[in-house]
Amino acid sequence: MTSFVSEHVDRIQTALASPEASHSALVASWRRSSSAHHLNPAEYRSPSRLTDRELQLAREASGPLLDLAQPSLDRLFQAVGAAGCSVLLADKHGVALDRRGFGADDKTFESWGLWKGAIWSEESEGTNGIGTCIVEQRTLTIHRDQHFYARNALMSCTTAPIFNHVGELAAVLDVSSCRADLVEGISGLVTIAASDAARRIEAENFKACYATARIILPNTPNSSALLAVDADDLVIGANRAARHGFGIDQAMINRGVPVQHFLKELSDTALSLQNAERGAIQRALAEVDGNVSAAAKTLGISRATLHRKMKRLSLSSNR
Repeated sequence: MTSFVSEHVDRIQTALASPEASHSALVASWRRSSSAHHLNPAEYRSPSRLTDRELQLAREASGPLLDLAQPSLDRLFQAVGAAGCSVLLADKHGVALDRRGFGADDKTFESWGLWKGAIWSEESEGTNGIGTCIVEQRTLTIHRDQHFYARNALMSCTTAPIFNHVGELAAVLDVSSCRADLVEGISGLVTIAASDAARRIEAENFKACYATARIILPNTPNSSALLAVDADDLVIGANRAARHGFGIDQAMINRGVPVQHFLKELSDTALSLQNAERGAIQRALAEVDGNVSAAAKTLGISRATLHRKMKRLSLSSNR
């Protein structure tokens, strides 16, 4: 065992035995790697990889998200590639589905397992950016010797979770560097870039899943919140940020809750929506001399729906 590997193993064992273990997220991950997954930090082997057929099936299982992510992967790599970084998109099981990297660095990244088909779950690789992000479901960086395996201690990995249209973990976006001189300032920029790219992918996927709905971006401190609203102004979808920000759960969505219920504290946004809707209904009624049935047909909604909207907006009609 080399001196570095021995020191790395000793550092982990000391941390696991210290009081730090009860309040450090990193040490908690090391403990999972050691106790739950029975991994040895000194073990040297290549990361496990799927066969070509298994990778194809994993990519197909990701659904449209993989295709929707392509522009964001390209933009992210354009932002971080010059700093010696590669970009990986992994599924919720830690399988690397797609990557971006410069050809000159490919041999290094492939030898480290930062390649399509590699499995980066904590169960397989111990503490690492992708696997630990899957467990903790938050943006994080595992820098060099914070990795559980000593053989992974030359890389720095920043990861951001990607949640699907119902707020469940769907994928992980990873930016990894093989450069020893990755300074703190660059690391911070990488974190921002990865988080922004993950949110863009989430938004594109959310819009695709509710292609026929109206998508509302509430004017909240959390600018990534999204609501999907049907023709009756009922919320039929909410992304993870909106669910957390407004306290929405799936049972509420299944019952059918008016979007105004969640916008009532956002007076400017709600007023703007109401004014636009009121104007559209008033114009439709005026064009048909107040005939509700004809106005509903013009607006593409049912007579009952139009009556509900008119009652909510305090509008009346001649007939």
